[in-house]
Amino acid sequence: MRTGIVILPEHRWWMAEHKWKAAEEYGFHHAWTYDHMGWRSLVDGPWFGAVPTLAAAAAVTRKIRLGTLVASPNFRLPVPFARELLALDDLTDGRFTLGVGAGGVGYDTEVMGTTPPRSRQRRFEEFVASLDMLLAQERTTFSGEYYEIRDARSAPGCVQRPRLPFVVAANGPKSMAVAARYGTGWVTTGPETDDETEWWRGVARMAETFREVLAGIGRTKESIDFHLNADSCPVYSLTSVEHFRDVAAKARSLGFTDLIVHWPRADGVYAGSEAVLEQVVTDVLPELVGSDPR
Repeated sequence: MRTGIVILPEHRWWMAEHKWKAAEEYGFHHAWTYDHMGWRSLVDGPWFGAVPTLAAAAAVTRKIRLGTLVASPNFRLPVPFARELLALDDLTDGRFTLGVGAGGVGYDTEVMGTTPPRSRQRRFEEFVASLDMLLAQERTTFSGEYYEIRDARSAPGCVQRPRLPFVVAANGPKSMAVAARYGTGWVTTGPETDDETEWWRGVARMAETFREVLAGIGRTKESIDFHLNADSCPVYSLTSVEHFRDVAAKARSLGFTDLIVHWPRADGVYAGSEAVLEQVVTDVLPELVGSDPR
């Protein structure tokens, strides 16, 4: 099972740089950052843009995959965003993954002074479909309910062919259909609950539902990676080495190929110890490399 880590874009680069370098040195397979204008309890604190952060991370790493977890149409438009994605794919020399989701209500919409669309799901479908075309074709024309694209050019194209990979966030059947159609990976946050046991039960149900969605379009479960955002669970994954080992075992038993955790923070959300992270890297990550859990 592969492992990834999220580094929130909240630190000035002189402090953030060592985290991105360390993520690669620690042996994580992928590293991510949030793509928001601000996020929940951290909205009044420091916050930097995802795209320039990932561009800087590309310059100080060589092997680790980098990505957004997740970009959304709440404040992104397909044509200009596709240009930024092309640049990130180039800067990473083909190490970039687009994590993409529908986007929820909250600060991203409030700060823009916008009203959530009548159907976030339909907008999400158009957003992913148009990005798929923009990143894979030389020219794109698209007409939908939410987006209009007229003869958009996409030179020079992605380093990764036919386009960079999409990891699509989905918790319900409709968004899972988008992941099944366009994703090289699927990522779930599990259900919203304060009960850890119920969260894992919900994750199991979602994994089974996604397998059914894949089968419904004739796609095998082996053809797509299963990502779990472990820290959507009520208990932080890096609370202790033993707890992380238990989280990884549960995720693997449910067929997840990729486990994503968050870099420990001093307090508040994802509060934890970097000493625990370092011990996990030394003692547990080597144990997770093996056969495909599916």
